[in-house]
Amino acid sequence: MLCPSRCAATRWILAISGMLLTIMLMRPVESLAAQPAPLPADQQEARVILRQLVNINSTTGTPGVRRAAQAMAARLLAAGYPAVDVQLLGPRPELTSLVARLRGRASGKKPMLLMAHLDVVAANRSDWPTDPFTMVEKDGWYYGRGAEDNKAGVAAIVANMVRWKREKFVPDRDIVVVLTADEETTSGSMMWLLTNHRAKLDAEYALNTDAGGGALDKGTPVSNSVQAAEKVFANFKVESTNLGGHSSVPRKDNAIYDLSAALVTFGASEFPIRLTEVSRAYFQQSAATQTPEVAALMRAVAAQPMSAAAAQSLAATNPYWNSVMRTTCVATLLTGGHADNALPQRASANINCRMLPDEVPDSVQATIQRVVGSLAKVTADGPITPSPASPLRADVMGVVERLTKERFPGAVVVPEMSTGATDGLFTRNAGIPTYGISAIFFEQLEPSRAHGQDERVGVKAFHDSVEFWYRMVKQLASPAITP
Repeated sequence: MLCPSRCAATRWILAISGMLLTIMLMRPVESLAAQPAPLPADQQEARVILRQLVNINSTTGTPGVRRAAQAMAARLLAAGYPAVDVQLLGPRPELTSLVARLRGRASGKKPMLLMAHLDVVAANRSDWPTDPFTMVEKDGWYYGRGAEDNKAGVAAIVANMVRWKREKFVPDRDIVVVLTADEETTSGSMMWLLTNHRAKLDAEYALNTDAGGGALDKGTPVSNSVQAAEKVFANFKVESTNLGGHSSVPRKDNAIYDLSAALVTFGASEFPIRLTEVSRAYFQQSAATQTPEVAALMRAVAAQPMSAAAAQSLAATNPYWNSVMRTTCVATLLTGGHADNALPQRASANINCRMLPDEVPDSVQATIQRVVGSLAKVTADGPITPSPASPLRADVMGVVERLTKERFPGAVVVPEMSTGATDGLFTRNAGIPTYGISAIFFEQLEPSRAHGQDERVGVKAFHDSVEFWYRMVKQLASPAITP
């Protein structure tokens, strides 16, 4: 006969076990799914670095930018880089950039420059379901401010610098890293570095994680873009003036009316279609990713001479294609008048232009003035920094094409001219050809969340990019690779 105390103990154990089982079954399914999948050691390290970066609020102009730079410097120092090759530089603490160097053999070759930026745009906690500065892994994505723009790029570079040092990799040239502090605003840190520490950044060419990228069609790789050019940012002020007077005695001549008429006329005009070497290659290569009808139009546009009819058709089909083919200008701001009971003495608009790299700013200003005529006066508003295109180097493009074929079968390598701007603007102007190659793939029909709510990067896409950069830089730094 079993003793009563033993029976009670058995019942107590069974009861506790039942409670634990009930609690486990009651756990939300999503909490179980949210557990990070096991990753190889190198990928785990890259994920840890990305998490550390996202968890630092490095909004442009804040002390967090310096903390992010210090955190990455600490990782490189811990990996064995000497202090002389890991430097924090900047005109002010909030503009602290990191410049690091992996020493190569004495081959006589100029260094290779690897670029990314530490700063991010602001993010309000109330706009996000979770803290934007705490990385969350969920449903195959890494969420957090900067996860895509551009902390994934920073993490890829730092993780690989650590990996190369661990492997005792000695490249055939120095590999220089620059992680800048304010790409999202003025890029003053990059300009300051090039002005005050040009020798530290001098390179034969640069690879930028903050441009380019891959496109997927329902998970299938379609294209891998290499940014070799950027359009030139320019603002012009269009202003109408008048003597004004009392609003109780209106006249036909009116500064606001004149400006309005000028803008309507300008809005109906367009700059001529004209291709550069990069945009011609873009359409030629992109044709392989399109439907037969669109592909035929792209090839007709890339042909010499160009088909004007095909160009107009493409321009009408897609605003991005239109922007690639011509200088574009658009009204973005309006001001006018000085009192609600007075005739306006002044009315003005800002015209923001994105010019082709070889466009002459004075010519664009003259064109705007010719279109608006005597109704308004056009003046340049702020400095205009030219952005020369980078030549499509055979060594860089060859490695990218070979790795794309290996890592992303079916994807076509497409040279592109960005309609926006990156720090590559300043390295190109400093005589350093620059190529944007993020190698992060997104669904082509899915809007980017960079700068927006719930910014994210795919887990697989991030780690594929890190590995792509690991192999790309090692192959380019091999003695077998020559321009």
